[in-house]
Amino acid sequence: MTAPTTKRAWKLQEFVAHGANVNCLALGHKTGRVMVTGGDDRKVNLWTVGKPNCIMSLSGHTSPVEAVRFGNAEEMVVAGSMSGALKLWDLEQAKIIRTLTGHKANIRCLDFHPYGDFVASGSLDTNVKLWDIRRKGCIFTYKGHSNGVNCLRFSPDGRWVASASEDMTVKIWDLAAGKLLVDLKQHSGAVNSIEFHPSEYLLASGSSDRSIRFWELEKFQCVDCTDYDNNAIRSVVFHPDGACIFGGSTELLKVYGWEPSRCFDSVNMSWGKVADMAIAQTQLIGASINQTTVSTFVLDLTRVAPLGQVPSTPLPLSSSGRKNFTPDRPSTTSTKQQIPKPAEEPEEPGSILDDATEDNSSVADVKDLKEYEEVFKPNHKLALSPPRKMDPFPAPKEDDVSVANQMKSLAPFQPAVGSTKPSGSETYRGESRIPPQYRAPSLPPQQPAAPYQPPAAPHQSYQTPSNKPAGLDPADFMPPQQPSTMAIGDYDALGQMSKGHNSMSALLAARNKNLQIVRAMWSSGNVRTALESAIQMQDNSVIVDVLNVLNDKPHLWSLDVAALVLPHINSCMSSKHESHVMVACSSLKLILKTYSTLIRQNLAPPARLGVDISGEERHRRCVNIYKHIQDIRHCIDSKKYQRGKLENTFREIQLLLNHLDT
Repeated sequence: MTAPTTKRAWKLQEFVAHGANVNCLALGHKTGRVMVTGGDDRKVNLWTVGKPNCIMSLSGHTSPVEAVRFGNAEEMVVAGSMSGALKLWDLEQAKIIRTLTGHKANIRCLDFHPYGDFVASGSLDTNVKLWDIRRKGCIFTYKGHSNGVNCLRFSPDGRWVASASEDMTVKIWDLAAGKLLVDLKQHSGAVNSIEFHPSEYLLASGSSDRSIRFWELEKFQCVDCTDYDNNAIRSVVFHPDGACIFGGSTELLKVYGWEPSRCFDSVNMSWGKVADMAIAQTQLIGASINQTTVSTFVLDLTRVAPLGQVPSTPLPLSSSGRKNFTPDRPSTTSTKQQIPKPAEEPEEPGSILDDATEDNSSVADVKDLKEYEEVFKPNHKLALSPPRKMDPFPAPKEDDVSVANQMKSLAPFQPAVGSTKPSGSETYRGESRIPPQYRAPSLPPQQPAAPYQPPAAPHQSYQTPSNKPAGLDPADFMPPQQPSTMAIGDYDALGQMSKGHNSMSALLAARNKNLQIVRAMWSSGNVRTALESAIQMQDNSVIVDVLNVLNDKPHLWSLDVAALVLPHINSCMSSKHESHVMVACSSLKLILKTYSTLIRQNLAPPARLGVDISGEERHRRCVNIYKHIQDIRHCIDSKKYQRGKLENTFREIQLLLNHLDT
């Protein structure tokens, strides 16, 4: 009988990464074996991929951490917070280098320059800033986006920086000239991820419109576009030899080619909110976030088309005849890459003193000294032997159930992060995979059978004097027992227990019936009629279910739909159920991001140069929507100081509302 084949994709691990929700994650793209996370607990934690123990925890931020990024050599980490501050850490020295302030809202994305000591940051305040690490200052602020910046990437030659935004555009900025080079506008949804080709003048962008577009960077035009996926594209990464690109969505990882556009392969990953991907030798490493937990996944590239179906020799770098980026570091007159730049922006009053105070309060806490020495201090060892080669992660058998899934129900919750022992079912160096409290006791050597003894009466520990509290009688704290004249039967006991269950079952059955009615109308193609039907049912749960569908399918929204559901979004905002409030906030953010510019432009009546029925109707709807949004604003203002999960959401809505009024 032949041995079972191994899986080509599998979940490597799942662990609790922070004591609060994880907001951001980044993999080291040099080795693919290190990972950094940031969370609502205001900490930055570093990990080795495949191990559940925190190597080092960096503290000092005064607000939740929302963006992290490794340096190109994985020797530094930069982290951005909700307050708009950046902190740069030297991992080899385990100390902070700089605190940089200047953004007025949440930091959303970061990237290191490929050669010089520069960092770029993108923010919810719509600006992109370029920072000089050595001089501790902002070199230049690039303004032009109309919504938050989601992703930043420097070009391989270090001359440009590209920014992707919620405003559905990709902008490329010339660092030497300090100005916008081109504005790429063909996406119909927020652009979530961008990546330069490793050698050719080509840029790829993944969007919430479920497509990846390829932009040629000599004439700055879109040369290809993939077929639409089932979900938004969350992350893209080119193969190091440039032969293909990987696009990650909620469920799938797809391998694409371009010119002509084609999908080489599709792998069901089921990784959810994938945050980053990296290539490590013959494997692709992916990492995703779910509340306080982080999961890592592995894909065997030798079993993925086209990489596993052709010889391993790389494709020619200029197979398309396209111009190439300069592969080597540009020559300069000093040891550092120089970027011609405008005058450095002045520091805000008191910012230098504040940053120095923050630096003093920032601490690097090494949790696992042995792992830290091995991962982040290799340069301090004598190079008497070649560096240790990192073996690929072994693939589990195809018919085996993942150990993590087998033991998930047994793994106890760990409130502390970065313990020195493996957590849950994850163990190493041949230790048992079952936590000690769940192991079966070891059996003593078998003894001869003893003669039969009648069973003794059950031992009642609470009646022994040694277990009674001194001077107290536990019976005094128990409710008085009523004498029972008749023992209750099993049937009566089940009847009493099912009383609450029956009422809940009836409620869910009625809700299901209402949803089936809405679904039947929706399937007929009349979305407005389905929405009106859901509204007439006067059931907030049904309305929330419908809003969830609309949030997952942004192309269904229109001014008409927005005007119809906004009053009910307002009522959901006041709900006592947090899930209802979150869904309502998501719908409101989507409306503001998509239609704020159109609403602002149509608040004034159209010019009376003739009969413009469509213009007058659009004006009426925009005024109506604006009034509903102002009503919701009062609700948001009353909740903007609320702490917890909704704090960041309300803050983001406030910024979008301010953009509507500008």
